[in-house]
Amino acid sequence: MNSVRITRAVLAITTAVAGCLSLGACASGTDGTGAGAARGSTAAGVTTVPEDERRPLGGIRGETLDGQQLDVADHRGEVVVLNVWASWCSPCRAEAPHLVDTAEETRSEGVRFLGIATRDTRSLALAFEEKYGVTYPSLYDPTGRLILSGFPKGTLHPQAVPSTVVVDRKGRIAARALGALSRKDLREMIDPLLAEGPRA
Repeated sequence: MNSVRITRAVLAITTAVAGCLSLGACASGTDGTGAGAARGSTAAGVTTVPEDERRPLGGIRGETLDGQQLDVADHRGEVVVLNVWASWCSPCRAEAPHLVDTAEETRSEGVRFLGIATRDTRSLALAFEEKYGVTYPSLYDPTGRLILSGFPKGTLHPQAVPSTVVVDRKGRIAARALGALSRKDLREMIDPLLAEGPRA
């Protein structure tokens, strides 16, 4: 009986994540984007939150595609770019070179790119990383549990594959983009956070 309940719970979580990670599926005000996000500004698919209204990212930690342990909180003090992706996603393939180039370009500026590979198999995700020369680590989140737990209610969170969330040096969610990004798009999300100065 317990195994039936556990199976049903896992199925319910997986179904919820699948719904939230499809374009437009969670676009209403009841999706958990809440007050802080609603007061942000939106331009060209990018939503930003004013500095005094940002809320902390939840705990996002686990195993990477290559079997290492990763905790996003270890990068406090840096600007963190979290990209949610999957190997089967055409827009993910389109933006991959821009993510790779921008990650390399901004590393010396105190920016860390991290991926979250979701709704995918480990082997296909690893093949994607090899094909596109992705050198930054990606957490492996096949059912979307990390995404559900890491973005508290009332914050900007991924609603599509791909999605990109940028976290400021204090560990607060500052911007989100739904859909593929260019290098210019990425710099427009990152540069204002770098201009805010070092972490106090």
